[in-house]
Amino acid sequence: MANLFSYVVPLIIMLGVLIFVHELGHFLVAKYYKVRVEVFSLGFGKKLVSFRRGDTEYCISAVPLGGYVKMFGDDPSADISDADRQASFLHKPVGQRIAVVLAGPLMNLFFAFLLYTAISMIGEKAIFPGLGDIEPKSAAAAAGFRSGDTLLSVNEPTGKTQKFATWTEVDKVIQANPDSKLDFSVQRADGNVEVVSAVPKLIPNPFILGFKKEVGGIEGLSFMSRSSTIAVSSLEGPAGKAGLRTGDTITKIGATPLQKWRELLVAAGTFADQSEVTITVQRGLLESFLNEGSEPKTLEFKVAVPASAKGKTGLDALKAMGFDDPELYLASVEKGSPAMKAGLLPGDLLQSIDGKPVAKFEEVMSAIRTFKGDSSLQFSVLRDSKPVEISVVPNVKKRMNGNGQEESRFEVGIRPMIIDDNVKTVDLTTGNILEAVERGIVRSAETSGQVMMGLVRLFQGEVSSKNVGGFLSIGQMAKTSWGRGASDFLFAMAMISINLFILNLLPVPVLDGGHLIFYTIEAVRGAPLSMQKMEFAQRIGAALLVGLMVFALFNDVSRIWFK
Repeated sequence: MANLFSYVVPLIIMLGVLIFVHELGHFLVAKYYKVRVEVFSLGFGKKLVSFRRGDTEYCISAVPLGGYVKMFGDDPSADISDADRQASFLHKPVGQRIAVVLAGPLMNLFFAFLLYTAISMIGEKAIFPGLGDIEPKSAAAAAGFRSGDTLLSVNEPTGKTQKFATWTEVDKVIQANPDSKLDFSVQRADGNVEVVSAVPKLIPNPFILGFKKEVGGIEGLSFMSRSSTIAVSSLEGPAGKAGLRTGDTITKIGATPLQKWRELLVAAGTFADQSEVTITVQRGLLESFLNEGSEPKTLEFKVAVPASAKGKTGLDALKAMGFDDPELYLASVEKGSPAMKAGLLPGDLLQSIDGKPVAKFEEVMSAIRTFKGDSSLQFSVLRDSKPVEISVVPNVKKRMNGNGQEESRFEVGIRPMIIDDNVKTVDLTTGNILEAVERGIVRSAETSGQVMMGLVRLFQGEVSSKNVGGFLSIGQMAKTSWGRGASDFLFAMAMISINLFILNLLPVPVLDGGHLIFYTIEAVRGAPLSMQKMEFAQRIGAALLVGLMVFALFNDVSRIWFK
């Protein structure tokens, strides 16, 4: 019941506000042109609460899936007396009718602008322009970028110098300058500032809703870092005897705090100077990552430092203590998957596939995805320090990739025991109202462009139709953003408001866009379409809209309950 409450309340608040804003647009412009508004309703169906003021009845109705403004004289078949024509909607000039219809969607756009402006004033989280783990053989590493660097500014080919406050700014500069030399001012982990030059290469746009199909990119440049989660290779080693277990995340060695795997490798070099080391861990962090709702706990252990650790650093020092890199240990095995049916278990250490040793989990994924489908894959694993051979037959599953495209690929249903560290963020707040307004305008324009590109990509088949969501998807977004705070909730509301702005302008009869088409035709030809033609179009439009709602609901149910 509590979970249902946490879902329904944010959804009702979000939809209620957005519906009110949309209908208010129609209402205000209708009143401006002296159209008599008979009903202003939030929701459809039976009226639950209502009151009358002047000519208008204001009410909240039973079905909270929309709203409506009932205007006098909006029925072409009704007889309107000469005295009442001045208050009749259909007897207003066509330009005024267009304004009334257009006001609803435009109000959603204006409201999104207000929300984005408010977010800029109250503050929001953005990704810090710092580098995460840089692969040694990547283009980023070859250019001179190092893990843990902070990107301060860049000199662009135009001679302009831009300072960085967020990772988004870094991304925009790189994407906008393919095949052009960029000089980055970089602060190293030791505090020194250096210049690193790089030439972004033209790559497919990783953001499917972007206007350009190709943008600039620097391979290997990322803000993501791997966390300091460890494996324990044997319970008989120093770490195992002390009580540490595979899946623990080390947060402190002695008095030195750490979060990232690369920090752990550096800290491991201090083992050689001690006979015993205090290690603080979070236990259950991996489980909380895999299963929402579980809470990790902090534990502290005293671990004896063996003589074999003397003189060693990095992973060698960790292994001397009985730790291991967890990348090839299985964190979970999907229920009902080929891996579970074959007998793979969480905690198994992957050693080879079809006799070929694996050193990275990416090699495991590559072997699975390139499976020919004609036999099975032979997994060699260590379980409780004992070798086990398991034959697994991958199956084909359809998954949504990061670009919203549905892919069919071979899977076995396993997940490695590694998680990403929490991304460092910065608080973006401005007390300058003009700057906040500028951000509101830019964001409204960017989001509108992205929604329109989403529709274009959808009709082009480049985005799967399974991304079309309905009220359940909005409910999940409302619940998640509500739990994260005011800025996130307002941000989600602004995005939905932009979607309502665009979708309501689609040229579908029964939507505002359909009415705009009718009135535009009337303005051009000097006479309205025949009642028969408009009624036929309305029936087609209603059928399309109901079909879309059913399809969206089907997608929501499939995604939530049958994923």
